[in-house]
Amino acid sequence: MTIEPLPDLIIQPVVRGALVEDLGRAGDITAQACVPADVKLTADFVARRGGVVAGLSVIRLALAELDPTVRVDDLTADGQVVTAGATLARVSGSARAVLTAERTALNILGRLCGIATLTQDFVDAVAGTGAKITDTRKTTPGLRALEKYAVRCGGGINHRFGLDDAILIKDNHVAACGSVGEAIRRAKAFAGHLVKVEVEVDSLLQLQEALGNDPDVIMLDNFTLDDMREAVKLVDRRVTLEASGGITLDTVRAFAETGVDVISVGALTHSAKVLDIGLDAVEG
Repeated sequence: MTIEPLPDLIIQPVVRGALVEDLGRAGDITAQACVPADVKLTADFVARRGGVVAGLSVIRLALAELDPTVRVDDLTADGQVVTAGATLARVSGSARAVLTAERTALNILGRLCGIATLTQDFVDAVAGTGAKITDTRKTTPGLRALEKYAVRCGGGINHRFGLDDAILIKDNHVAACGSVGEAIRRAKAFAGHLVKVEVEVDSLLQLQEALGNDPDVIMLDNFTLDDMREAVKLVDRRVTLEASGGITLDTVRAFAETGVDVISVGALTHSAKVLDIGLDAVEG
């Protein structure tokens, strides 16, 4: 699967900030003390367990901040499924630069590969149902663009990136407006012609009220399977239906089989297990 990479401009500030945090006030004093400045090193980034690759450019950008002459050869590609023991990339050059950048690169790369791997697990679980898996805004502060990119690497799609790219009316907005219908009417009066309006409902009664006001998307929040099936019948493809709320790998297929269009899973980004990746020196 070919994934359109994120521009360096988006990734670089994250990498630079992580390096600054790690270097502290005096830089890598271990490398300075133990590794002569002219020593070269070749090393491989190796997956300790199988998963989906995401974020390879982090390796190149981390090393470029320290020594742009270090060579980085990608041996895999973002979106690729690898098995345990696979070499993701090989780096060659200044040993000091490689060792100093190691943890920053591994931290970010492992995080993104973990998200991509979990996303693919969810995508595989609903295969053949027609439902799509999407993320949420439950992302690590400062890493949203990278984490949502990792979701795409795993075969998922992205929900809104922030508060300004779509209107999503949730339960507290409804409470502030007085009703689902009133919230939708206000939103539609405010929105420009390119802005979609989604509303969250928590009952079939609210769903019927929402349908009468023509939102673009309706989110079924914490619906039971039976109620979700009934909702799909009521909507009859008139608007996009999104299922949300505590959906797990064990339950996602059952929800997908109700006929909903999209299933949003916060766990993709807030609970993904880091993919274990190591840096191994190449002898000789």
